[in-house]
Amino acid sequence: MSVHEIQAIDVHGHYGPYRRGQQLIDRFLTLDAAGVVARARLAETRLTIVSPLSGLLPRNEADAFAANEEAAQIVAETEGLLQWVIVHPLQPKTFEQARRMLGHPKCVGIKIHPEEHCYPIREHGRTLFEFAAEFDAVLLAHSGDPNSSPGDFVSFANAHTNVRLILAHLGNGGAAYGDPTLQVRAIQECRNGNIFVDTSSARSITPGLIEWAVAEISSERILFGTDTPLYFAPMQRIRIDQADISDDDKRRILCKNAEELWGL
Repeated sequence: MSVHEIQAIDVHGHYGPYRRGQQLIDRFLTLDAAGVVARARLAETRLTIVSPLSGLLPRNEADAFAANEEAAQIVAETEGLLQWVIVHPLQPKTFEQARRMLGHPKCVGIKIHPEEHCYPIREHGRTLFEFAAEFDAVLLAHSGDPNSSPGDFVSFANAHTNVRLILAHLGNGGAAYGDPTLQVRAIQECRNGNIFVDTSSARSITPGLIEWAVAEISSERILFGTDTPLYFAPMQRIRIDQADISDDDKRRILCKNAEELWGL
């Protein structure tokens, strides 16, 4: 089988309405669950792990609890999707909700978003990681912006070795940082090998960034993510297919690391 035929696992997707108050852009970035799956097929992707955009947007206004309930039903009805349950430390009922949902076979981990939910991970990381540790959970975290600097996650990951943390958005340094190395440096600082990064960023299409990250931390710490439908999933896929790395590295990024992480 050629690399281009590998059925990938996209660890970072969304579905639903995009709400930033810019009418045309909001329309471009809105896609229902069926559309996300159709676009994944164009990217030779067999599974996409999604969280609902309605649980993240509008910024600091989203009802994560209601969005999680909707997502559980939609994901259950949609072949090709798995679910991240959103935990929001300023919406406490999402903790008990996640406790219930994590027992469902299609709910495979916890999503946190300090930026859209407007809290610093430095202040709430201990509570979130202690909760994730109860379930030996995989935790997907937005990273790279002021509330979610990758380095701020390291102490929590070091203290909770059974939590597998995926820092989203390889290369995202945010307006306050502009540094494409932050996620990789956080992985290098971690003592336990339980931090990973996904490729779901516009920066990931920068020539050389994927290749540099593989050289720095190995392909074993990198997972395929697209941030679909905010980015065009086939574009993100071809960046890995055409990367100047070995076929074994591409296979690890596209599916093998995720298969091992979740026992798929």
